[in-house]
Amino acid sequence: MSDRALGPDVVTVVAPAKVNLGLRVAARRGDGYHEIDTLFATVEIGDRLRLTRTAGGVSGAATDRREAGTRAEELPPMGTANLAHRAAEAWLDAAGRPGGVHVELDKRLPIAAGLGGGSSDAGAVIRAMARLWPAALDPLAIAGRLGSDVPFFASGHAVARGRGRGERLVPRTLPERWLVLVNPGVAVPVAEAYGELMAFGPPQEWDAVADAWSEGLAPRWRNDLQAGVLRRHPEVRAAWTALREAGAGAPLLSGSGATCFGLADDEEHARRLARELLAARPDWWAVAARAPARPAFAEARAGEAHDPAG
Repeated sequence: MSDRALGPDVVTVVAPAKVNLGLRVAARRGDGYHEIDTLFATVEIGDRLRLTRTAGGVSGAATDRREAGTRAEELPPMGTANLAHRAAEAWLDAAGRPGGVHVELDKRLPIAAGLGGGSSDAGAVIRAMARLWPAALDPLAIAGRLGSDVPFFASGHAVARGRGRGERLVPRTLPERWLVLVNPGVAVPVAEAYGELMAFGPPQEWDAVADAWSEGLAPRWRNDLQAGVLRRHPEVRAAWTALREAGAGAPLLSGSGATCFGLADDEEHARRLARELLAARPDWWAVAARAPARPAFAEARAGEAHDPAG
């Protein structure tokens, strides 16, 4: 690969969280996964990554910057157990090993939280690698080998309907709304959440969900995993109940949990609810955030780290 095909030496990127604006689970597939139908939406909170081109190989470091209430699982070191590392390796393999990369990850999202943290890190790495070495690669093909949610994050879409394992994406457009997100500090492994699935739900009316969201109403959405997770984990049930009692609209489990979220009237309302929830339960993680994330939030940029969230 010639120097003319090289991008900048350093790229920084934010790996945004996501919430599922409803999640339908259907029958188990032959590959062991379940068929799902969901509406992904990015949220303006996330991990930060800095990628520096090197002569060869993948190296890196992960720094734990998570707040209180988010340490239910130990942060995986930067290595083959870390999806960000594996994403860099997969991209370099697909590109014919044009060089190496050093990946620095500032971890801010809870782990095993239903927010897509590790998958978002992997998707952000793929987007950043395409800036370091511009090449005619299919990012979604690389992402699909890494995990079910990774294609959404690699795609750069702010909102998308996901089917199959979540990799069959159709982008959608939604206006911004403010959310309150709460995690009680417990980890819910994905396999466990699916193991607690109580019933397959009927098809979700996604147009009705989108219309209610756009009109500022509380959508009639559902998450088929919610009943089983709330039954098995009283801490998650307490977080969901606290959101409802605080006045957040349409509280819902995100993905497989343990994070729950609810709608706020506006930014001021969202921040007030987050403060009140933290005051009542300082051992929890509670934040106010906008969804979907604005395009500039997760843009892969040349140079030093940026923090569009302020």
